[in-house]
Amino acid sequence: MALTLRSSTSFINLNDTRSFKTLEFSSMVCFTQIRPSCRLKAKSSMQETQLLHEKTLNLEDRRSDEWEKLHGLTEAHGKSDSRVPVFVMLPLDTVSYRGHLNKPRAMNASLMALKSAGVEGVMVDAWWGLVEKEGPSKYNWEGYAELVKMVQKHGLKLQVVMSFHQCGGNVGDSCSIPLPPWVLEEISKNPDLVYTDRSGRRNPEYISLGCDSLPVLGGRTPIQVYSDYMRSFRDTFKDYLGDVIVEIQVGMGPCGELRYPSYPESNGTWRFPGIGEFQCYDKYMRASLQASAEILGKTDWGTSGPHDSGQYNQFPEDTAFFRRDGIWNNEYGQFFLKWYSGMLLEHGDRILAAAKGIFQGTGAKLSGKVAGIHWHYRSRSHAPELTAGYYNTRHQDGYLPIARMMGKHGVVLNFTCMEMRDGEQPENANCSPEGLVRQVKMATKAAKIELAGENALERYDAGAYAQVLTTSRSDSGNGLSAFTYLRLNKRLFDGENWRHLVEFVKSMSEGGRSTRLPESDTSKTDLYVGFIKEKNASKTKEAALV
Repeated sequence: MALTLRSSTSFINLNDTRSFKTLEFSSMVCFTQIRPSCRLKAKSSMQETQLLHEKTLNLEDRRSDEWEKLHGLTEAHGKSDSRVPVFVMLPLDTVSYRGHLNKPRAMNASLMALKSAGVEGVMVDAWWGLVEKEGPSKYNWEGYAELVKMVQKHGLKLQVVMSFHQCGGNVGDSCSIPLPPWVLEEISKNPDLVYTDRSGRRNPEYISLGCDSLPVLGGRTPIQVYSDYMRSFRDTFKDYLGDVIVEIQVGMGPCGELRYPSYPESNGTWRFPGIGEFQCYDKYMRASLQASAEILGKTDWGTSGPHDSGQYNQFPEDTAFFRRDGIWNNEYGQFFLKWYSGMLLEHGDRILAAAKGIFQGTGAKLSGKVAGIHWHYRSRSHAPELTAGYYNTRHQDGYLPIARMMGKHGVVLNFTCMEMRDGEQPENANCSPEGLVRQVKMATKAAKIELAGENALERYDAGAYAQVLTTSRSDSGNGLSAFTYLRLNKRLFDGENWRHLVEFVKSMSEGGRSTRLPESDTSKTDLYVGFIKEKNASKTKEAALV
């Protein structure tokens, strides 16, 4: 059986016909139903955990039973056979700067193909910088209305991200969408409205949470502005909420994630695997820090952030604050980190409370995104997580408080790096994406909330899909309630890539039971985005492709 789509334009390069074994785009596009030639089968997570302990944790980690229990590495394993719906992220520029749907005929063809593959739906960013760019409370949802109707026509579902951040300057950002011009004008008059690092560098990606409740945006507070935006969306799409639009992901920081912009890539400021820097130097954050210190009678603790926490591209051991027995674990360090992470939690609580009040009763789920900061995860201080606002260390679980905060509002926690394996990471970066994912799975289970996932980098190989399938099971902590694949583009429709996607969607619909990890990246995709070095596939013998 074949699906035939008529279209004259596409996301795919029409001049490149070498890769179209499955698809041919011209005046007619034919998507043939694919019969997978191989099946994927996941290894048991018990074996995976044992391998991780034997091959990657150092002796000190293995001796630290308390740390293992805290981070969920030794929990009893359960079993899950539930279906996991798969969504696909649409291009960042799905709606043009003028507010219209980009390449509608190509989008129509792509949606039909995704439907034929068994995909549940798609995800799109509703950019603040596009919708409210003409002025305060002047909203243009026209392009998104076109998309919603098209998604409905194909029998798909839609996840919509309330994207209150700038697009541009981070991994995968293929276009530039700044904050609304009238907001940028306010920032030019008052630069302290955005996050600031110790050297005074301003970051225009997102409004500083330090002024959440202050009327700094034309007489409205940022929380009021976000609330008005979400309310306008609800009123515009009320007939589709809960039916076509099944999820609202509430943006709470850079990249839509609940975090500080501690590792900005724009202009080469940060490079993997640097520890990043604290973002607490705008006047609103400093006033809050000072007030918190004075309450404890430690006035000198509130004059500034840590002076010995290093620079963006240093390693933990290069700094007095983050090194093995550093200041992070003394009385001052604990005070600062509790305040810094607490401010982020309060920000998330405020904006999610507003979202809950707006969307309650519509039938649409709410979700919030947390970043997968896996580098230096095996160090004691977990420095990159600390600078991002996650108070997660060898002795402190930073994800359980986040999960509980989200649980208070009935929000799904969406987590990234579900496709990553420890063996793919550079040894000097002390990474453990698998350990991090297990910890988050345990935190969401303890908080009794749903966990959804995304891949952090663009991946097309069967190995990445198989890792997601393994992660999707509830063998250790929560299984996934949904997975959103990053991202729809022309490479996804290449013959082998498309087959992998179809097989993955089918396996997820079967609860991840029919999966088997391949030994290597068979499609030779660019897994590392320039900063993760290639690993010899022979070092990873966890499974084999058949």
